[in-house]
Order: sequence, then structure tokens, then C-alpha cells
Amino acid sequence: MKVKMLSRNPDNYVRETKLDLQRVPRNYDPTLHPFEVPREYIRALNATKLERVFAKPFLASLDGHRDGVSCLAKHPKSLATVLSGACDGEVRIWNLTKRKCIRTIQAHEGFVRGICTRFCGISFFTVGDDKTVKQWKMDGPGYGEEEEPLHTILGKTVYTGIDHHWKEAIFATCGQQVDIWDEQRTNPICSMTWGFDSISSVKFNPIETFLLGSCASDRNIVLYDMRQATPLKKVILDMRTNTICWNPMEAFIFTAANEDYNLYTFDMRALDTPVMVHMDHVSAVLDVDYSPTGKEFVSASFDKSIRIFPVDKSRSREVYHTKRMQHVICVKWTSDCKYVMCGSDEMNIRLWKANASEKLGVLTSREKAAKDYNQKLKEKFHHHPHIKRIARHRHLPKSIYSQIQEQRIMREARRRKEVNRLKHSKPGSVSIVSEKKKHIVAVVK
Repeated sequence: MKVKMLSRNPDNYVRETKLDLQRVPRNYDPTLHPFEVPREYIRALNATKLERVFAKPFLASLDGHRDGVSCLAKHPKSLATVLSGACDGEVRIWNLTKRKCIRTIQAHEGFVRGICTRFCGISFFTVGDDKTVKQWKMDGPGYGEEEEPLHTILGKTVYTGIDHHWKEAIFATCGQQVDIWDEQRTNPICSMTWGFDSISSVKFNPIETFLLGSCASDRNIVLYDMRQATPLKKVILDMRTNTICWNPMEAFIFTAANEDYNLYTFDMRALDTPVMVHMDHVSAVLDVDYSPTGKEFVSASFDKSIRIFPVDKSRSREVYHTKRMQHVICVKWTSDCKYVMCGSDEMNIRLWKANASEKLGVLTSREKAAKDYNQKLKEKFHHHPHIKRIARHRHLPKSIYSQIQEQRIMREARRRKEVNRLKHSKPGSVSIVSEKKKHIVAVVK
């Protein structure tokens, strides 16, 4: 009689110590798993649907201002501290963990036009409609002391913006011209101007710290080098740029928020063509801020919404709005890359999650593994039409939705007109201009 015996080697499935990982026998032969792709597709579909189900981005509303919030600033050392300036001259310092105001300063008469923190975080600067630049201590006054600024500089014209150098005791203001100031002096080190219109915003480059950019009301974006004390070059667009923001990871890249509803990402070495045109807003874009990773940025618009754009995509991946939120004037991305803050006309500062469906708090190892697995599945199947439609779908307010439809009709009409003109003209007489170059008027060096 012939007997067949089953034998198993314990080395194949028994751990040597209890600290080792469990050994799981796996056979990766694709012929043994004929339904692997359909199973993964169903899992990716379910993960995409659940992501939309759990997308609840709104976290908190910080109210206390008595007028519209005109500017925001982050603390360079503390994640929980945020500064805000209002249209009635009031500056408030907020604690985000407690979600309450910890200090109130009546800083200016009229609007607070700009606010920025010193790189070390011990003080901050404000500018306002009363033609003054004031430096304040970050910590409140001691017992019995009055709330007074450390320094006050009285200027000749209204200052419309301010930004501090990332490493040195130097700051820049803008108004009729761009002024570079030393903190120890009451007169500017140098003043730079190119053109005669008022300048609305000035920003230092976080990497190449001697470079700074500004945008003026005569549709210019001007780049300056502090070492030369003269402007470098400027690009003129079709419409006015409200503000710019430098990419914190790529020294030469910046994004401009424009009045023509678009955002333009430029490489300062080649200003004649933007790297990308970001089109989704239906009204003027008022502010923009990069995430610390440099891969995404958030924009605030007059259309009562904020949008999050990937740097290399022309369409936004996320749009946030509430029924009460009015025109959004300023926006900031927190330094831990998890949250977005916006200040709007109706006196509130709102806190949002950067990833709408992200779970807050500590994740268990199983939750982390499931999250990573679902993310990989969504990336694998993100071009599939059904999954793509679910992932992209967003509910919009009726006003924004109807304006999007209207602009789509207008855009198609313009495209049809261009095609007809090209079709019925002599070959070579009508030039085709790309979407990127349409809005650039000139580059001056």
C-alpha cells in the first residue's frame, strides 16, 4: 500500500521571536488571482465615495472683530498663534487651540492695510491708513503698563502693504514706492520705484532673501533686488494683480492673484509665458498663499469662496464656502500644512481642514495602513470616468454655479469665433495665441 504524507516545515510560518512579523505565505502568480483588478476597482470606488461622505472641512469660526478682516499673519515659531487686522484699525492675536482671542490692540485709525511678524517671533509690524508703521511686542504689556508700540514711523503717504525679511532686521513697505527699512532707523535705507501708480503688495522671497516682488495698480508685477537697489524687471498683464506669493520650495516660482478671475504661476527667469494659468474662480482673486510643501496653494476670491489648487494643475481640487461667508479678503495656510484660514467681509476668521476628509487626532496603525492603501487605490484608478466624476463633484452656491455656466458659454463663443476666423482667413494671416500668452502684454527689463 502506498501512503502519501503531508509535511510542513515550521521555519516557513513560525516566528523565531514574538517581536518578529508574522510570516504570511503568498503566491503572486497572476493566474491564481483572476479577479484582482475588478476587486481593486470596487475598493477604489468605495474609498472615493467614502472620501466624499466624510468631507467636512469646516472646523471653527473665530468671531470678535467689529469690522471686516483685512489681513492675516502667521507666527513664525508658534503654530497656535495667528494675528489679524481689521478695517476699523483693530489688531487681534488669536490662540487656535483654544479658539479664542488672547489680546486686542487698537493699532491704527482707519484700515489696517498690512501686518507681518518678525522672523524671530518676538514682535510684529502693522501699517495703516494713518500713514504710520508701528512695531509691537508679541507678548502683552505687563501689569500696570499701557498698550503702546515699541516704535512708530510716520510716513508721508499711506502704506498699503508690509513684509519682513526672512533672516535679517529689515522690512519693506509699499505705497507710492517700495521702501526698504532698517529696524533701527526712522528713514528708509533705499526707495525703489518704476512707474507712477500705487503699489498694493510687496513680498520677500523666502529662499533668495534679497529678492522681492510687488504688484502695482498699473497692471505691473515688478521684481527687485535689494543688493542693486534698483528694479530688475517687470511683466505687464491685461488686468491688475492684487497680490503675489513666492513658492517656499522653489526660489524662482511665484503665483499672482489677478482681477481677471485667474491665478498665474510664473518663473521669474522667463516672465513672457506663465508656467500655469489656474482658472476656476468666477470673480476677482484677492489673496493667495502657498502651503509649506510648495505643492499647493490656496486662493481667496470676491466670489465668496476659497479654492485649493495644485501648482501643476489649472483646475482647483477643492472649493470651500458657507452660507454666511461674504467676500473673502485674506487667506493663510498654516505652517504644519494641515489647516487653511480665511478672513472675510462679515468680520469672521474661518478655520478649514486642508484635506476635507482627513480624520483629526491620533490614528491607529490599522487606520494609517487602510488610509495609505485607499490612497494608492484612488491614485491607481483616478483616470477611470466614474471614479473621476465622483472625486471631482462639488456642491456650489447657486450664484457661483450660474456664473460658471455663463462663463462657459462665453468661452465657447469666443473659441467658435476664433475657429471661424481661422477657417475663413488667408493661411498665415491670423496667428494662434495660446491661453498662457493671451493675458501677457509685455515684459520690460
